[in-house]
Amino acid sequence: MILELRGVCKAYASGGRPLPVLEDINLAIPAGQFAAIVGASGSGKSTLLGLMAGLDAPSSGSIQLDGEEIAGLAEDRMALLRGRKIGYVFQSFQLIPTLTAAENVQLPHDLAGGEAAAGRERARGLLAAVGLGERGHHYPVQLSGGEQQRVALARAFMARPPLLLADEPTGNLDSANGQVVLELLLRLNREEGTTLVLVTHDAVLAERAERVIEMRDGRIVADRARSGT
Repeated sequence: MILELRGVCKAYASGGRPLPVLEDINLAIPAGQFAAIVGASGSGKSTLLGLMAGLDAPSSGSIQLDGEEIAGLAEDRMALLRGRKIGYVFQSFQLIPTLTAAENVQLPHDLAGGEAAAGRERARGLLAAVGLGERGHHYPVQLSGGEQQRVALARAFMARPPLLLADEPTGNLDSANGQVVLELLLRLNREEGTTLVLVTHDAVLAERAERVIEMRDGRIVADRARSGT
């Protein structure tokens, strides 16, 4: 299993009392799977994704990433693991405005201390794969929302992570651009062999997943396999 959660709970302090957000989450994601996490706003989807990425720590329970326990892991070790094993796509793109599209894509490689020429070549290839081969020198402000999300996708795949997590990757896009991003996610998932777990309200996107995990009030209420496409 690339990702395994056992008995995971998360609560935040509110008015001096714990406010439960996630309760008794048990979930195993095998390598290569495409899973969609769905549910109403406030059901705990994004909180769960953040715990999977090690961006937050559970109040209790175990989270294993590729066999390593990450619950309570020191931040420097967690940052190293994220750089090597996790790609993360934010709904709001999170591109660095002072870097070009190519530089944004190459950033994970640079932060990991990779060789510059190899990083540039990989970034060019990924931008071409998402249909932006001629836009690498443009800054985020010069790109449309759909183009920025495609740059964010390319960046997430830069380090060839075994796990890609995406939080509402089509949420800020119109239907046409959302469909483009969906097809890119599926294609890159297949070509790169990356496990894909995403949070979405998009029924069309969820229909394409191999597995749909439904959440309600901080709990998993359904977990069903689909045929996928």
